[in-house]
Amino acid sequence: MTSVDFSTMSKVSQSSIYPLIDTHTHFDAPVFDDDRALLIQKAYENGIQHLILVGYLHRHFGRMYKIRQRYSKQLNNKAPLEVPSLPSVEQDVNQEEANTNIHVALGLHPFYIEQHSDAHLEDMAKMIANDRPIAIGEIGLDTFTTAMKVPEVFAKQERFFKAQLDIAVVHQLPVMLHIRKAHAEALAILKAHDYDAHKLGGIAHSFSGGVQEAKAFIKLGFKLGVTGQITNPNAKKLRLAIQAAVKEYGIECLVIETDCPDMIPVMCRTMTEDSSVLGQDIEQKDSMAPVPNRNVPSNLPWVLNSLSELLEVSSDVLAEQLWYNSCAALQTTWNYPK
Repeated sequence: MTSVDFSTMSKVSQSSIYPLIDTHTHFDAPVFDDDRALLIQKAYENGIQHLILVGYLHRHFGRMYKIRQRYSKQLNNKAPLEVPSLPSVEQDVNQEEANTNIHVALGLHPFYIEQHSDAHLEDMAKMIANDRPIAIGEIGLDTFTTAMKVPEVFAKQERFFKAQLDIAVVHQLPVMLHIRKAHAEALAILKAHDYDAHKLGGIAHSFSGGVQEAKAFIKLGFKLGVTGQITNPNAKKLRLAIQAAVKEYGIECLVIETDCPDMIPVMCRTMTEDSSVLGQDIEQKDSMAPVPNRNVPSNLPWVLNSLSELLEVSSDVLAEQLWYNSCAALQTTWNYPK
């Protein structure tokens, strides 16, 4: 990661809170176990109305559903939150129903391909039929490491990618794509497959490609998922790609996400090195270990504000459009709070 001098960065005002949808999180990760309820409350206080728990390993699917059930019930039964002043919405929020709604997406992540089996695919299909998720994801291709480039490994990634696209078509669900250093191969599969993002929706999660890749995914019907990476002035390739995409397709082509516990906005980091928290071996927690440098859902407004500055679009206009974009990508009809 390129180092950033945080002391020279101007702080973004978060005095205005807007309704937002965090389209991609791993908020079920054990790193949140000790204070998840508090973090959900903070997320709501910062405008987060919906967040998606996104799958990556079969063994964690049950955990995701349990967290959705536990915290949805807890939030629906607790005293109403004192909502910060929202431009144009503060008089109309139903305090009895107001909370951050949690949704589940199921998928087998390409980076963990060696841990996936055909039995996992079969069981995932059964789970989808029994308790319909909001989306299939995250799925795709990843050649970030040398091990992922081994022909047999990559062939298995492709097979699982196609199989999960098949499941999405059968159940008419949108997909959340994880594509890293394999954009050409992923685009070729998507173009040849029956999955139609123009009809089913879909998100190119944590988009990391260039201008041409951005336009290619949008042409196929996908929204580009923008993370805390956009807050880094050194992420020039990404920032240029987002600007070029918006110039041609408008702000309608974007959604935002935290991808927590990873992708921490630069102004929220407590360490200069930003490594993956999700990828760490945190299944066996050490009570004496320090709290890792983690991203949280309440940081999403920083992504909104940085994107607003980059695109020179006011935060209120951008926030409302991102809401509708997210609903289109996820094939939902959530009303924008007014």
